[in-house]
Amino acid sequence: MSESAMQSLEAHIPELAEGAFKQAYLQALTVGGKALLARDGQLVEAKADGTERVIRSLAKPTAVTPGTQRLLRRQG
Repeated sequence: MSESAMQSLEAHIPELAEGAFKQAYLQALTVGGKALLARDGQLVEAKADGTERVIRSLAKPTAVTPGTQRLLRRQG
């Protein structure tokens, strides 16, 4: 596969990912009647009938410089 062909395929990754997330969301609504999603810093439960309920606020994202390592501390 040529470099240009690979770059062309890679350019479609965001589009494919968006489609996959949308499909998973709709499948969750169809099968379970509800789905969870993050919107505007909040965790939201969406139901198949169109209603939504805020579950809780989400923590702000942590900025990480590419190439750095972060250690996870165990709580407890």
